[in-house]
Amino acid sequence: MKLVDEIYAFYRDKLTGDEEDIDMLAFAFLEEMTPDDLLKIIQDLDTQELYDLMGLYLIEGLKGKFAQEEYGQKRAPSFHERNLH
Repeated sequence: MKLVDEIYAFYRDKLTGDEEDIDMLAFAFLEEMTPDDLLKIIQDLDTQELYDLMGLYLIEGLKGKFAQEEYGQKRAPSFHERNLH
């Protein structure tokens, strides 16, 4: 993605690139963008970039939903945990 390449090139020698730096860059970028700016960026994506963007959005959104609902705690007990009598 051209935008990612540009941001990376500008900041690669200024930051460590750890998760905290990346979060800060992403949120600072988004604070400066209007919805129209973001739509223009999306319109300029090629097909694969658009699929990657939507895939990441869906994956992270679903992870959040399952975590929020404590999905792992609501599963049916395994065979060994069931009372078969």
